[in-house]
Amino acid sequence: MEAIAVAAWVDGALVHPERAVVSAFDHGVTVGDGVFETLLVHHGVPFALRRHLERLERSAATLGLEVPGREVLARAVAEVVGEVVAASELAQARLRLTVTGGPAPLGSGRGAAGPTVIVAAGALEPLPPTVDVVVVPWTRNERSALAGAKTTSYAENVVALAHARGRGAGEAVFANTRGELCEGTGSNVVVGVDGRLVTPPLSSGCLAGVTRALVLERCQVEEAVLPVGALAAAEEAFLTSTTRGVQPIASVDGRPLARAPGPLTAAAAAGFSDLLASDPDP
Repeated sequence: MEAIAVAAWVDGALVHPERAVVSAFDHGVTVGDGVFETLLVHHGVPFALRRHLERLERSAATLGLEVPGREVLARAVAEVVGEVVAASELAQARLRLTVTGGPAPLGSGRGAAGPTVIVAAGALEPLPPTVDVVVVPWTRNERSALAGAKTTSYAENVVALAHARGRGAGEAVFANTRGELCEGTGSNVVVGVDGRLVTPPLSSGCLAGVTRALVLERCQVEEAVLPVGALAAAEEAFLTSTTRGVQPIASVDGRPLARAPGPLTAAAAAGFSDLLASDPDP
């Protein structure tokens, strides 16, 4: 099902989603120079907004990209969320906040016009209770200049996800250049190992996911380096992301895991659901 556009805000003003446009010379369009955050709007409230804005600032700092003040971005988010609430009866929606390098000459150098800021929201597609994953033949570069930054340079993820979907899976998983388990195209990975939950450390090159951080803090998940083969060998495992929450993995490369969800996964999912219901900005 294609997500339905509900609201958009571009460079200081709400606009109709069909008229939300940027320059053909925008650096985000021409070279992928930008950062973004995806937030869950849960019953009219953006979840974990503070954490998402903090990560946006960290990603922008990695790129040396100017971003507006946090109060400006929070106000833009609030205006779009208000439009979502007024225009729909969605219990949950997806909101995306994007900041690009703005209009610039063709080429890699930035222009002087300043950043482009876009906030857009749409319906959140329902996800199945479990997900099949495929380990792709390409690697994350943990030494990349963009390692750990959430940038708009997402073509690598597009290719990997298409590869996974062509094999009947719902997510692709990367190793890094050292053969360690890293992350999905838009998710972090948590594996049941010897009765405990383990997720790759940030040194693996994975994104510092907001949901990942929350399950680390609240759901007895640990960080540890894992070989990529640990995922297929696990009795249970799950993905975390803003839109997935805690989603059990059913199979890896076509081979079912023993439990989906297993008891550790079920406990983590319950803990995260309780947090979502009780604290909108943990």
